[in-house]
Amino acid sequence: MNKALLCVISVLMLTLMLGLAACPRATGGELLQSEKPRETAPQVSADNLATLVEGNSAFAFDLYQQLRETDGNLFYSPYSISLALAMTYGGARSETEEQMADALRFSLPQNQLHPAFNALALELDSRSEGTQGNDGEGFRLNIVNAIWGQQDYEFLAEFLDLLAVNYGAGLRVLDFIGATEESRITINDWVSEQTEERIEDLIPEGLISPLTRLVLTNAIYFNAAWEYPFEEDMTEDGIFYLLDGGEVTVPMMRQTETFGYAEGDGYQAVELPYDGGELSMVILLPAPGQFETFEEALDAAQVDGIIGSLEDRRVSLTIPKFEFDSSFSLKGALSAMGMPLAFSMSADFSGMTDNPELFIADVVHKAFVSVNEAGTEAAAATAVVMVPISMPPEPAEVTIDRPFIFLIRDIETGAILFVGRTLDPSA
Repeated sequence: MNKALLCVISVLMLTLMLGLAACPRATGGELLQSEKPRETAPQVSADNLATLVEGNSAFAFDLYQQLRETDGNLFYSPYSISLALAMTYGGARSETEEQMADALRFSLPQNQLHPAFNALALELDSRSEGTQGNDGEGFRLNIVNAIWGQQDYEFLAEFLDLLAVNYGAGLRVLDFIGATEESRITINDWVSEQTEERIEDLIPEGLISPLTRLVLTNAIYFNAAWEYPFEEDMTEDGIFYLLDGGEVTVPMMRQTETFGYAEGDGYQAVELPYDGGELSMVILLPAPGQFETFEEALDAAQVDGIIGSLEDRRVSLTIPKFEFDSSFSLKGALSAMGMPLAFSMSADFSGMTDNPELFIADVVHKAFVSVNEAGTEAAAATAVVMVPISMPPEPAEVTIDRPFIFLIRDIETGAILFVGRTLDPSA
């Protein structure tokens, strides 16, 4: 038996017996896990959980208003971004903490916010057991967190405990100074593995440097079959009308079924449940010529109102098959939303290191979505890269044949997991 295999076996045995691990792992880096295990039954009130979801939803569409100015199709996971930044927020103090709370719509105090995130994640973990994915395998909704720290760099035990208890994240030790590129590849490989290889190269070349001290990551992978799958032999090429007046021909799926349906001034909405009925895709279809007006006014309150007005109705549905990905640097968007201090040398993350010496160099995000006759596959990942302050900051008939906005949500809690728009399904 070789040394690598012995080490893996040792890690598994120690993790099971003691909740500790100290051998190199296949994902790279020594795992220095808190002695405190994850809390699997957090005492969180229904009001606190609802408050968290409400704030996360508000953030989801605040961010949409920032990102909608980008060209082309758009897809992201506000839940992944919120999770990664919530872990970062755990170390924020003074005005940095206040700005982050306002921008991220965190209205609960820290001692209630992190258990609420834990409770929501555990709730989502229980979804749709025994149901199908769109690839013929089982349903998957996998949400994982990890933090990556510079070897020999001291982080406060309280901060590591917070992440272990509420986010199940142990500190994985890397050598950003002596093995910069190897460290970047290790993190990207972990993200790829957690998202079934749908998110590759999350952290671009150059973002990780010898000055990097901490990277906080979240990855989310979703694969679900429709409750009412589309028949492949009903799919035919059809016209999709673009915003600029042009047209493209794309495969259009068709079926007539009972769905949640709503219509209002300038829009139609339809909700497509996934197998098991616990999650769904909600499609918002602005009226012809009104996409920009509808998009400009889009916020959490409007979406909540539309979802609340959905009623079962027979719908003759036509919708394109589509698949695309998106990637973003979120530094500019998050700064514009009210948390510029976190990205400056005046940041205070002394809850991580006992003194204000770290700030956020960037927040990067990638997401992928594929919608076909069988169901939906979606994945996203977020990385928050932190460096020392000594580093200077770097500058009833629904035919969806025109641009539309869509989101994937957990029905019971209302948690919005993904948000996107499709301007050109052929792109």
